[in-house]
Amino acid sequence: MNKKQILYVLVCLTGMSIYSVPAFSWGQEGHRIIAKIAYDNLNCGTRKKVDKLLGKQGMIYYANWPDEIKSDTIYPTSYDWHFQDFDGGMSDSAVVAALTDYPKEGGNLFRAMDSLVAEAKADPTRDHTLRFIVHLAGDRFCPMHTAHMDDKGGNTVKMQWFGRNTRLHTVWDTNLIESQGYSYTEYAQMLTHKYGWKKKAILQMSEEELLLRNYHFTEAIYAYQATWDGNTYHYIYRWHEPMEEQLYIAGIRLAKLLNGVY
Repeated sequence: MNKKQILYVLVCLTGMSIYSVPAFSWGQEGHRIIAKIAYDNLNCGTRKKVDKLLGKQGMIYYANWPDEIKSDTIYPTSYDWHFQDFDGGMSDSAVVAALTDYPKEGGNLFRAMDSLVAEAKADPTRDHTLRFIVHLAGDRFCPMHTAHMDDKGGNTVKMQWFGRNTRLHTVWDTNLIESQGYSYTEYAQMLTHKYGWKKKAILQMSEEELLLRNYHFTEAIYAYQATWDGNTYHYIYRWHEPMEEQLYIAGIRLAKLLNGVY
């Protein structure tokens, strides 16, 4: 490759990084944390079935697979499965209705989850179905995947993170988690110790309660955005613990879901 060709490739890559709008959720580490917490809370029988489908602890290794195959033609419609956008200022009843009314605008996360769970119950031997369930169950609790339609889930909200350009979506799927410096196994263990006393209450919450909690959590993030002073340390101090609790809840609820299906 000559110098002119190399320069052309670099220009193309730079353009992609500036203009592409990612829609990943929790980042790779976040999904592994959720899967690890869930795996550690599976019933023995469920764990054996899950390991048989994906390999021992395979649900952790495949937790990011649905993000990785978004551009593959094997599941051409799966891109929209990862999110369900909402408007700001919605009533609680309108938010809850989205669990069953499946609004077409802004993705179809809830429709996809219901369909995948039904598939798994009908045929529990389909490994790809399990991979999607593990991943999308985590997306359900990512604030920027049940966020506002007009900013594409925080993807058009520009921010500075320690002097670097980023987006609100990226802060929540990656930056906040990485700011703590744990491996996914360390993080999962820490969250279990920190929030394990809430496990019983989390398991008893209804789907409607969980969705409303997530919606109001996301609205609080947007409200803070309007008053934030731009200091990254202040942002981390305000939001890293609520983010961590969200990860723990996602893991426990995924375990509950899999224990009920497999």
